[in-house]
Amino acid sequence: MRIVSGKHKGKQFSPPRGIKARPTTDFAKEALFNVLNNYTTFADVSVLDLFAGTGNISYEFVSRGVTDITAVDQSLETYKFIKSMNFELNANINVIKADVFRFLAQAKGKQYDIIFADPPYALSNIPSISVLVFKHEVLKPDGVLIVEHDKFTDLSKMDNFVECRHYGKVHFSFFRN
Repeated sequence: MRIVSGKHKGKQFSPPRGIKARPTTDFAKEALFNVLNNYTTFADVSVLDLFAGTGNISYEFVSRGVTDITAVDQSLETYKFIKSMNFELNANINVIKADVFRFLAQAKGKQYDIIFADPPYALSNIPSISVLVFKHEVLKPDGVLIVEHDKFTDLSKMDNFVECRHYGKVHFSFFRN
């Protein structure tokens, strides 16, 4: 895997084999960040990376100059790997080992400009991610929530849905307040 843009562009990293994650492809990452460039500037945003896995998306935000990043994943292996990459990139990612749904249900006070969620595609309760984000006001009023999913998941009927874009087998559903 590699970082596709920014100050760490081209940096390669290899997560340990114990991490059971499906990282977002470079093609899809590049397209996603091109879209996000139209939504916001990265200088002063706060980012929440849910189901962070390898930390792939968090590192892209770090590389683009974002300094307020929280990465949440329930796996101890991913927690340790993101912590080690955090040190290697001289970043300040707040890494939290927690169940994403409990984290969102207990979110109090902190809001984010960008929330990216990359749940396992087979997860049956993917729609509840956006429900919890908006119910607990985790997204700032002008913020954007992006949920990565496969072609079999349709989030277009959910409240606050804006659009769905697909890049190969990767689909991104965008939500706004």
